[in-house]
Amino acid sequence: MSIEASEWVWEHSSSRGAARLVLLSIADRVTDNQCIAWASLSSLAKRTRASVSTVREAVERLIDADELEQLDDLVGPQRSTVYRLPFAAEAVAQAQREQQEQEEGGETAASDDPAAPAKLQLSALRRYGIRLREVPESPARVRKPAVPETGRSRRKPARRGTGNRHPGVPETGTQNRSEPDLNRRYSSSGAAVVAAAEWQVDPAAHAWARQQGHLDRLGEQGLQAADAKWRAHRASFKPRSADAWAADWRSWVAREHAPSRPNLYAVPGKSTAAPGGMTRAEAHTAALLAALDEPTGTEG
Repeated sequence: MSIEASEWVWEHSSSRGAARLVLLSIADRVTDNQCIAWASLSSLAKRTRASVSTVREAVERLIDADELEQLDDLVGPQRSTVYRLPFAAEAVAQAQREQQEQEEGGETAASDDPAAPAKLQLSALRRYGIRLREVPESPARVRKPAVPETGRSRRKPARRGTGNRHPGVPETGTQNRSEPDLNRRYSSSGAAVVAAAEWQVDPAAHAWARQQGHLDRLGEQGLQAADAKWRAHRASFKPRSADAWAADWRSWVAREHAPSRPNLYAVPGKSTAAPGGMTRAEAHTAALLAALDEPTGTEG
């Protein structure tokens, strides 16, 4: 029945922009002729390529226009929200009544009242994972008690500033206060991204450097110098996820050379080149003796 519901949205809905796209996404999930579908704000945001706040505002506009109902006493798979397209359901029911009239020769049952609200058939919805809400919400959020075979429910989604009820999907604007500030920023696509300069060496990365022997090889100052070089080279890179920066940082540290040893020829007051006519071993010995200010036998 998703085809009939989607067709009603295309032909008769007055919604526009993001609201129309959200309504089409819900209609595409309709299961039967009751025009009921379940969806979470996060899934609608993913399908419409919009932010959660944009989807929430679109749902509010659709509810205000009576083109969408939110059934709070029902719950879908993974505790998702259950919606109903009332006008689409009435159009489907009317089409079925007309078809029945044609099949029965123009006679209809006396109890058929086109204006009467349709009674939900929960038994037909259970096969799609839609059921009555077993655990009531907190008193501050409960608007109506759960009633079997219920009709409409007009509670609107939570307004802005009431908190994110969908973990794993970011809110637009400022960062969620319940999350740590370290290595946690979000892009419009929902991925946690930070700039290289903002990424911090966490305890796991430091423990990795110690376990792999890089801390002993480079020393604490050498590790800090390698980190500074890495940040200087990655300053112009686009933001990435914290895991991606951690992997790149580890690869950089693994390739970093240990601080170079002092040049044996670089003795104060002496030339950095090996004296002519000397073997390599003799040159090293001369450099060591020069460091001790002892004669080498080559002065004259």
